[in-house]
Amino acid sequence: MAKILIIDDENSILESLEMFLSEKGHWVENAACAEQGLRRFKNFRPEIVILDIRLPDMNGLEVLDRMVDLCELAKVIMITAYQDMETTIEAMKKGAFDYIRKPLDVDEVEKAVNRALRILEVDRETPCSAATCTAEKAGVIIGKSERMIDIFKTIGLLCQNHATILIQGETGTGKELIARVIHRNGLNQHEPFVVLDCSSVVETLLESELFGHEKGAFTGAVARKPGKIEQAGKGTLFLDEVAELPLNLQGKLLGFLQRLEFNRVGGQATIKSRCRIIAACNCDLSERVHKGTFKEDLYFRLRVVTISVPPLLDRVSDIPHLVDHFVHKISRDLGTEPVKLQTGVIDALSRYHWPGNVRQLENVMVEAVIQARGNVILVEDIRKALTHDPDLPTGGIKAFSLEHVEKEHIYNTLHQLGWNRSRTAQVLGISLPTLRSKIRKYEITPPDIFPGNLSTLQPSG
Repeated sequence: MAKILIIDDENSILESLEMFLSEKGHWVENAACAEQGLRRFKNFRPEIVILDIRLPDMNGLEVLDRMVDLCELAKVIMITAYQDMETTIEAMKKGAFDYIRKPLDVDEVEKAVNRALRILEVDRETPCSAATCTAEKAGVIIGKSERMIDIFKTIGLLCQNHATILIQGETGTGKELIARVIHRNGLNQHEPFVVLDCSSVVETLLESELFGHEKGAFTGAVARKPGKIEQAGKGTLFLDEVAELPLNLQGKLLGFLQRLEFNRVGGQATIKSRCRIIAACNCDLSERVHKGTFKEDLYFRLRVVTISVPPLLDRVSDIPHLVDHFVHKISRDLGTEPVKLQTGVIDALSRYHWPGNVRQLENVMVEAVIQARGNVILVEDIRKALTHDPDLPTGGIKAFSLEHVEKEHIYNTLHQLGWNRSRTAQVLGISLPTLRSKIRKYEITPPDIFPGNLSTLQPSG
């Protein structure tokens, strides 16, 4: 069958895995530390390695590096009791074949070993060298659920190439954040990351936004303007809500993806581009294709790799980790000590259906942190941030519309920061013009002035 080396400092794992895999017909050796494991790796020359990421004498990622240098064809399956986004992505980037959590399920180990064997058969027929890339810590995606770990693995693999990617998921699931993490861990991480929200630009201007225009191309085109593709250079263009592209523009985007060149609106010169396209949508694009509102050829061009982001309802186990992250982030932004949570808060949050997903959860936590008294978030603070939901038990939590949550969130942050717009925009993570626009949209005013009169807001922004 296969030569397998197990490296782990827990004797119980070494013995149980060696017995299980030996009974399956594999030739198995083991090691209890990194130094011993590397010696046996050189002498035993295993085809598959099962490697603990935390060893007493060396980090498992460093061991992985050395093994890849010695024999890049060996398939290394990482195992650990500790799992986070950065470690998972880094392991996959460094060449790990798979990543399994403790406590180990022998059936899961067997499946990983069998997958590795199938890949090894192909490798023997068509050997190739592993691609490498430099790492840069990116924005954090919080999650330890199986669905999110699979996404982290995919991100780690995608850093080795320039493939076009389609990210599908409901509004608020973090599609843009995933795109940014892919970019910041990728081959062209130091190049621009450019965003175009296809749903926020009027149809008549979308082509100009995407491809740029020449002076005089249309009324109001007083100067040449580079489009988003040109701005991205050799970096990444993130096309959010790509399903909203009109059919004629879908055809032009398809032409660009096929030829990697385009023309500005009103221009004759052909411009080449090597930017990576990551597209996202909150609907099932295949249904749009079936209805004839999205080009099938473009659909297949975009979905070279597809990442499906689960709604928060399908990853409830991640809510405690998300809440902990948000509480510390919000407190840090406000310059206060992290608040504590009353017993029952996580349970209440976990029973809600979260139509706005992670974005809504963050908005609720911002409001709860700002409104907290005595540095403790109570269950009633959560109830104030949500309106009554019929799916919850009596006394359950409430839910405002996303717009209501946003309005209250902005108002409370302004109030907390003395109506200083510059500081508020910084804390909210939005630009000052965006904050001003939302203040006008929601008619947000300090309590001592009439609606529509914004003159008393601090001029610091």
